[in-house]
Amino acid sequence: MPENREYVLRRLHSLLGVIPIGIFLIQHFVVNHFATRGPEAFNSAAHFMESLPFRYALEIFIIFIPLLYHAIYGVFIAFQARNNTLQYSYFRNWMFRLQRVTGIILVIFISWHVWETRVAAARGADVNFDMMADIFSNPFMVAFYILGVVAATFHFANGLWSFAVSWGITVTPRSQQISTYVTLGIFIVMTVIGLRAIFAFI
Repeated sequence: MPENREYVLRRLHSLLGVIPIGIFLIQHFVVNHFATRGPEAFNSAAHFMESLPFRYALEIFIIFIPLLYHAIYGVFIAFQARNNTLQYSYFRNWMFRLQRVTGIILVIFISWHVWETRVAAARGADVNFDMMADIFSNPFMVAFYILGVVAATFHFANGLWSFAVSWGITVTPRSQQISTYVTLGIFIVMTVIGLRAIFAFI
């Protein structure tokens, strides 16, 4: 594809990964974390999200369409990437490779998660504490969701680092080093929040 078109597609892919997908990820983790306060707290938070005005329009245009674009173009990028971590085994090279690996994991995980929750809800199931507790009664699903949460938090945090570089926010080595520590902190905090939510359902 022409270079200018590829440039625009990659910039859009980067932007959508932060806004709105990244914001939705944070919101989703916050709602799930209500499970640590018990079934009633989680069900109330989930019901509040389900009762938002224009919910379906928000889901389609703010979540699903941006997510589909980010996922499909991300898979294209992943398979176009030339990974050379064996020849050049430095930190940022590994982060580049792990970004692509976690992206592929997330395509699988999110597809399954949407099927288990949103599609099930469309068929009449209640997305509530009992549904999630039933899912996590299977040890395999616990492990699968732990992998999905860690992949999501890493992909988002490392994507923030790349976003700041590609959009000219962090241009100096010093600013990029600071950004590394900040995004590492985001990764740790969000991983803890996500894992606490999982274990609250068990």
